Amino acid sequence: MSYKLHSTGLRAKDHQPSSQKESLPLPEANGEAIKFLTSLQPKELQLLFFSETLTMVSDTGEPLGELTIDVQKGKYRDELGVISDCLIVHAFNRGYLDNTLCGNSLLGYLSGKMEIMEQHSHEFIKFLVLPMERKTSLVRQEDQLAMTRIVKEGEEMKTEVTFFPWNSIAGFISEAANLVLLRAMGRRQMVPSNACFLALDTEGKLCYSTYQALGFQTIQVGRQQAEVFIVEQTVHSEEGIPMSCQFYLFSDGHLAKRVQVGSPGCCIITKMPILREEDEVEPPPVFEKKPLAWEEDMELYSRFLDRKEELRLCHTSYMRHHPEAQALISDFLLFLLLRQPADVVTFAAEYFGPFAVRRRPAPSLRSSNRPSPFRSLAPEQPSSSGSPPASGEG
Repeated sequence: MSYKLHSTGLRAKDHQPSSQKESLPLPEANGEAIKFLTSLQPKELQLLFFSETLTMVSDTGEPLGELTIDVQKGKYRDELGVISDCLIVHAFNRGYLDNTLCGNSLLGYLSGKMEIMEQHSHEFIKFLVLPMERKTSLVRQEDQLAMTRIVKEGEEMKTEVTFFPWNSIAGFISEAANLVLLRAMGRRQMVPSNACFLALDTEGKLCYSTYQALGFQTIQVGRQQAEVFIVEQTVHSEEGIPMSCQFYLFSDGHLAKRVQVGSPGCCIITKMPILREEDEVEPPPVFEKKPLAWEEDMELYSRFLDRKEELRLCHTSYMRHHPEAQALISDFLLFLLLRQPADVVTFAAEYFGPFAVRRRPAPSLRSSNRPSPFRSLAPEQPSSSGSPPASGEG
């Protein structure tokens, strides 16, 4: 399902990150950033699953290429074979910069909290003299994040493997997570205040990443006008200059424009998308319970009379075929009226007790321990001689 990185066998104890080699502490994301990532809910993320395409244009408006971003729900299988739900982010752009072919592809797997599971990116610039190519892979390996960077300039190739302890990169925003995070900010029409996330700079060093809201602006898309929310992301590299990029977002998270600060070109949308709105869940209908006046319903009343007559005929037929039942009931009622006992239930049990198949034989002599006329709920235990003892024997 996903491309798997084959580790070189180095572990964290064998190969430490360059920042640790220089005895510099790793940057840490603040509480505001962690709180924002925790606030992302599955219901909100489902509204961010869509694909979009922007056109890369020069500062004069000349088309140079295309940028495609796609976010979908999928499954991820880790190195232990465990399958879990994830977000699959795929981005691809290819075009020309100063008549030089360049491009970038990205494939990432994220958890619902924007934690990186696996990511692979490939960037190239086809210079005539010294073509450049850079590949970066991020893979979570148990309690650490493994990063492999391969940089090729001309015929020279350099490979670097770095490990980051997993507990030290809380709030880390990968390139794939950044694309999803921007869509969430566009839907919310806000950015987390004073939040400092973590990101990787162009040299693969861990650094801070911040987002700033630049307000709203009305733009023209074809013959339509639409309001967009502008977010500026800045990656604060500790070794180089900060890099900023501005994103113009529709109310549903679609990207209308992307501007790399200092770059002569940009990416713009050429066709107004169908903005996605959150489905309003209507409450289930409530049906009040009404009394059933079946006597007034001709059909129900007719069925009642038919069933009543059917039962009467059935009972009459049974009593006609079993006259002993009528005699038994008449005899019991006559005996009941003559005795008029205070406890009718016990009297009935004693009267019908001799008819029971499993009734124990009555003792030949009277006893003070009078047996109960009711059947015991406990299972009968046979005596050692194999026959049950006579009830009431003293």
